[in-house]
Amino acid sequence: MQSNELCDVLTTCCSCPSTYLEQRVNELEKFLNTSIKQPNTSKNTSSGKHKGKDKHVPGFKKLQQEASRREAAAAKRMQELMRQFGTILRQITQHKWAWPFMQPVDVEGLGLHDYYEIIDRPMDFSTIKNQMEATDGAGYKHVREICADVRLVFKNAMKYNDDKSDVHLMAKTLLEKFEEKWLQLLPKVNEEEKRREEEEAEAQLNMQLAQESAHAKLARDLCNELYEVDTHVEELREMVVRRCRKISIEEKINLGIALTKLSPDDLSKALEIVAQSNPLFPASAEEVELDIDAQSELTLWRLKFFVKDALEVQGKSSSKGDNSKSANVAATNPNISAASKRKREICDALVKNAKKRNKNPSK
Repeated sequence: MQSNELCDVLTTCCSCPSTYLEQRVNELEKFLNTSIKQPNTSKNTSSGKHKGKDKHVPGFKKLQQEASRREAAAAKRMQELMRQFGTILRQITQHKWAWPFMQPVDVEGLGLHDYYEIIDRPMDFSTIKNQMEATDGAGYKHVREICADVRLVFKNAMKYNDDKSDVHLMAKTLLEKFEEKWLQLLPKVNEEEKRREEEEAEAQLNMQLAQESAHAKLARDLCNELYEVDTHVEELREMVVRRCRKISIEEKINLGIALTKLSPDDLSKALEIVAQSNPLFPASAEEVELDIDAQSELTLWRLKFFVKDALEVQGKSSSKGDNSKSANVAATNPNISAASKRKREICDALVKNAKKRNKNPSK
């Protein structure tokens, strides 16, 4: 590879963002912007209940283990509530008026041809008992589900039978007795539900903190990678200085002439390239004095390739644009006119300085 070709490759590496870096940055942005349903924890955070939780953020595996233990403990407590509900159910079913509700209604035997038209969901105590004892996962999960089915048994009977019938009166009486006993168990049910809600809110908050911790770790890892890549870029810059041939005086003059053809925006970018290697260079000042001969070889190479690309883009744009329209816009926009004037002044100074150096090479 020739020296100028090597400079082309190395300078491009130094002046352009790395594809790998762009991929890693995009990866971080996608990760941080992932849509995650966050819990509404305003009550807990405002009350100070979870204050200090961020001092130690558990990992995802530990959170999963805690969730399994929490679910197992909650299921055990719910089983105890259902056992206590079973006591209430036995008291109701042992009442002398409970016999009509123990088995499914014999619709065909009793000739109740309109039963399914009136009753949407038949229910009886044997069906409730079987579902309470089910071990295949199809049983009741919450004591309120059993309560709802017990009420359905009596409400179905009251709905289908006339208000003055014995079955209607028996169902109404047993329903009242059941509601009285249910009110005794209800505080424990409410307490358990409140406990489950608080545990779930805390679990969601811990999951949110774990997500944020993972985001922070990814950001730290990316920063470390950026630092390593930046170090490699600095090494490449040094390599450019060592391996690239020096730009000739003629190339410096051509560079100065090319700078005069840049647009105001591209000229500002060119001055920023100079400022990158010389932090004290006043790239944004109103008046700038740029000595091309005083610039490092790396800066000159970067300027050369930037100007080349910028002029190519400019040429394509100008071929499609309307020159007269551009002149009218510049005439009516003092900011553009001022920028163009500044560009011309700077570029004239560059060319003048380059020619002066050419006449006095010893300097």
